[in-house]
Amino acid sequence: MLLALAVETETLPNSFVSRVRRSLNDLPVTERRLAEFSLDFPGELASYTASELAKLANVSNATVSRFIKRIGYKSYEDARRQVRAEKRSGSPLLLSVPGGSAKPNLLVAHLQHGHSNLTATFNRLSEPQVNEMARAIVRAQKVWVFGYRSSQSFASYFRWQIVQFIERVHLVPGPGETLAEHLVGITDKDVVVIFALRRRVAQIARIAAFAAAAGARILFVTDHHFSDGLKADWLIRCDCYAPGPLDNHVAVMALCDLLITKVCEAAGVSGRKRLSAVEVAHDTLQDL
Repeated sequence: MLLALAVETETLPNSFVSRVRRSLNDLPVTERRLAEFSLDFPGELASYTASELAKLANVSNATVSRFIKRIGYKSYEDARRQVRAEKRSGSPLLLSVPGGSAKPNLLVAHLQHGHSNLTATFNRLSEPQVNEMARAIVRAQKVWVFGYRSSQSFASYFRWQIVQFIERVHLVPGPGETLAEHLVGITDKDVVVIFALRRRVAQIARIAAFAAAAGARILFVTDHHFSDGLKADWLIRCDCYAPGPLDNHVAVMALCDLLITKVCEAAGVSGRKRLSAVEVAHDTLQDL
């Protein structure tokens, strides 16, 4: 039941950027000028015809053709297709555009995207659904929270907050750890929370498959780019559209806060007792 989630990185051996970088020092002068132009904003290749690229880089159409073939493509269109696919994977390098940081009203644009992302994401949720997730987390024998790359920050924040109300919460993996020692402990009495925002690592697929095979309930938090089939009890897609090359994660953080509040409510008296005990321990240790 392993998912076919691709490893999403612009440094894969045959990515457009890697091909250009490998060839850079061996290129003739005009092709090198074209290569350096392409590396400034490689994602723009998807928007230009060969003639437009030649004009922008101040080289001939023949130079573009030779360059494309020299770095391993059969045609310019093949290169464009790969760049378009790599842009969809979420590479900030390929999503960067000329003058991107100098757009007028960028403050307004970020505010509007954040608001739209938040509204669209929460419109897909329902109160009963969120309550069900919170109750499952509170009743679980153990709660396992996973996240890599940018998702690790949300996983860590989520675990740090709910551990104030429920004790059995594990953020995996820790520094220097491998997964096996933790995965073997997952049972059908547990809840597994996976944050998998782009750009996802292939390991996420194996974690989800392992947890599902163990019978654990799975909460999978991802974004609007995720389309792969997944066996999860709850699949939440957060809108992360942004005016720049990096995703806007306002909706993800808001979802975390919503779930944390619901977990606090669902934990009831036992949750409040634990929180009170934590505060007493803070005072005793003079932590704060």
